Amino acid sequence: MGRPVLRTRLCDILDIEYPVILAGMGGVATAELVAAVSEAGGLGILGAASMPPDEIERQVRRVRDLTSRPFGVDVLLPSGVAAPTAPPAAEGKPQADARPKRPLEYLPQPYQDFVHNAEHEFGLPPRPEDQDWSSGMRRLGSAGFSKSQVETILELKVPVFAAGLGNPGPYVEAFRAQGGKVIGLVGNVKNARRLADSGTDVVVAQGTEAGGHTGRIGTMALLPQVIDAIAPTPVCAAGGIGDGRGVAGALAMGADGVWVGTAFLVSKEATWPDLLKQRILAATEEDTRVTRLYSGKTMRNINNPLIEYWESQKLDALPMGMQGIISGEIMAGATRAQKLELLMNPAGQISGMLHESRSARDILEDMVREAAAIIAGDLARRVTASV
Repeated sequence: MGRPVLRTRLCDILDIEYPVILAGMGGVATAELVAAVSEAGGLGILGAASMPPDEIERQVRRVRDLTSRPFGVDVLLPSGVAAPTAPPAAEGKPQADARPKRPLEYLPQPYQDFVHNAEHEFGLPPRPEDQDWSSGMRRLGSAGFSKSQVETILELKVPVFAAGLGNPGPYVEAFRAQGGKVIGLVGNVKNARRLADSGTDVVVAQGTEAGGHTGRIGTMALLPQVIDAIAPTPVCAAGGIGDGRGVAGALAMGADGVWVGTAFLVSKEATWPDLLKQRILAATEEDTRVTRLYSGKTMRNINNPLIEYWESQKLDALPMGMQGIISGEIMAGATRAQKLELLMNPAGQISGMLHESRSARDILEDMVREAAAIIAGDLARRVTASV
C-alpha cells in the first residue's frame, strides 16, 4: 500500500509532507520524538520551555543527527513576574542571617505553609538545605531567560520557531531574515488577531480540551472564529484531536493543519516516565482537570490528589515562575519519595481514546491514513449532499 496523500498550504509553508505538527511539550518532546515525527512526514517541535541555551543546542544537534527534515523549537514567552531573589543588604550593614534563603522563603507565608503542609499530607521529604538554587526555579518567569533561548534558536538557524505562550511578534523579522517560520498558540480571538498583526506565519487555535497550558473555549467554537478573524493567515487546530477523525474534522472546518500533543505523549519515543504514560492510557475523558497549581497558568492535567489538595486550599495562584517554586518544591519531594502520581501529568480530554503506547510513526501514519480515507470517500458514502 502506498503512502496516503494529505496536503494543505501548511505543507508548502513548512516544507512538510503532512499537515500534522507535534506539540512542543516541555520535558516530553525531546530529540527522539521530534525526529520521529518529522521523519514520518509531519513537523516535530522540540519542547524547550525550561531548557537553558546549552541544552537547546545539544537537543537541536541531536535532532539534526537523526533527521534532515524540517523541525521546530517551542519556548514560552511569559509576561508574569519573575521568581523572587534575595533583596540586597543595606549598605554598610551585614545581614544578620548569612545563610542564603531558599526562593520559597521569599514567598508570602500562606504559600510557604501550603508547601510544608503538602509535604506532611503526602509524606514527602523536604528539599535538602544545601540544594543549589542558582538555576531552574526562576526560569519560567524570566524575560531574560526567554530572550537567551530565542537568541540560541536563531543562532542555530532552526527552521521553525514556536511560542507556546506569549506573542512571538518581536522575533518574526529575525527568523524571516534567515528563512525561518514562526508559529504562535492562542486560546481566543483577541490574541489570534494580535499574533496575525505581528506577522506570525501560522496561528494555532487551541481549545480547552487540550492538555497542558490551555484556555477556556472549546475547539469547535474557537477554530472557526479564529479562522474568520485572521484570514488569510493560516490556522491550525489543537485540542481534542487524537486520530484521523479529528484531523478530517479540523480540515473540514477550514483549518490548514493540526497541532497534536496528547496522542504523542504516550508514544514510545516520548521522554516521560512509564507511570505517567500509563495514567493517561488508563484515564477516561473525565479524568483531567484544569489547574494553576504547577505553573500559575491554566493547565490541563490528569487529576491527582495533589491537585485536589491545592484546589481545596483556595489559594490564588502566583505568577509563572513564582508558582513554579511552590510546585517545584513538592514535585522534588514526590520524585525522591517515588510518588510519581503527584507529578505534573499534562494530558487532554482525548485521553479516553488512547489505549496503548505505539511508535510516533505509527501514530502519525494511522492519523493521516484515516483522515485521507474520510476526506477521499468515506464521508461521501455516508452523507448525501448537494448545493
